[in-house]
Amino acid sequence: MKEDEFLQKLKIELKISKHSPHTIRNYLAANKELLNFTKKTPEELTTDDVKMYMAEHLTEKSATTIIVFLSAIKYSFSAILGTDITSSIKRPKKEKRIPSVLTKEEVKLLLGSLNNKKSKLMVSLMYSAGLRVSELLNLKVNDLNLPEKYGSIKQAKGRKDRTFNIPENLVLDLKEQIGKQKASDKEHLFSGAKDSLSSRNIQKIVSTAAKKAGIEKDVHPHTLRHSFATHLLEDGTDIRMIQELLGHADLSTTQIYTHISREELKKVKSPLDSLYHQSS
Repeated sequence: MKEDEFLQKLKIELKISKHSPHTIRNYLAANKELLNFTKKTPEELTTDDVKMYMAEHLTEKSATTIIVFLSAIKYSFSAILGTDITSSIKRPKKEKRIPSVLTKEEVKLLLGSLNNKKSKLMVSLMYSAGLRVSELLNLKVNDLNLPEKYGSIKQAKGRKDRTFNIPENLVLDLKEQIGKQKASDKEHLFSGAKDSLSSRNIQKIVSTAAKKAGIEKDVHPHTLRHSFATHLLEDGTDIRMIQELLGHADLSTTQIYTHISREELKKVKSPLDSLYHQSS
């Protein structure tokens, strides 16, 4: 099988499996680079070829980059050729980074810096529901139930469908947005002037708003999701409820937010303080 045919089949498999555009780009790029490096057909590739590529190109890369590469090759060869040439390759442990979050005051500043009504609505919805960018962009008009104030995320990341609550103060703006989209005969809740919005559009909106608000942190769309989870935890929401709201299959993924709940940490008094308080 020629490279072009293999990559085309892979693209089709990824699309019908409802992978995000970001994942599709990454998986296609990883396979193309490997094939170009080895100068072999897909059927001729071996585990040693993968290892040689990794030794040449990935030794200085992060664990996350290596894991994504191996996942791309595993998926591709399993789906197209029915074999896994990465099965004997040990995957590095992913670094556990504590995500950056905004304080509630910083979220207010961020939203306050947005003058465009649609941009403000998109950012508000991402924060209020803990949405990923892909989930926001895939939202359809019919996914929202405004009378009952909830929305549905269908076939989200990890194939776990879920619902989210719609805040009262977003209902009117969402109703207006739905009306505009229906009038233009568009099924998605948000779209650009000519076509669908991209994740880069959302990234630019968020980063520009953060700079305008004077927030010095590196703010990106996923920061809003991290902030959503952290603020719920600070307000006393049960960790398992947060897991459900985020759509995490594994509780351990959600538990990282317990490490960044600043307000909860502030409430803990040192035993030394109580010791001296009792003796005085």
